[in-house]
Amino acid sequence: MINSMAYRGYTASMVFDAEDKVIVGRVQDIDDIISFHGESVSEFESNFHSAIEDYLAASRELGSAPERPASGKVMLRIAPEVHAAALKAAARSGTSLNKWAESALGKAARKAPARATTRSEA
Repeated sequence: MINSMAYRGYTASMVFDAEDKVIVGRVQDIDDIISFHGESVSEFESNFHSAIEDYLAASRELGSAPERPASGKVMLRIAPEVHAAALKAAARSGTSLNKWAESALGKAARKAPARATTRSEA
């Protein structure tokens, strides 16, 4: 059984708190913290919807874009030579291009950004 609920592209976890006898929810896959609870599934769902609507309204009022979960789908346009080289590298590693690219992007995303050199340092 999947203990989650989705609304407007956001997914919330559902965890039963036996001590307080409530279902506790937290929106997943974003850095902003959105949490809520309900004493029934119906109340949980209503509070989840309200929490998302409040989050979107607050973002509008602050003039900032609300954080959105990543879909996991990426469309890239790259030079044919790079595409060919990536296909060969994936084949050499015995994996699909998708898995190879996921690994390469993950490694690149975790690297610390290189510090730019200024003229006075050169």
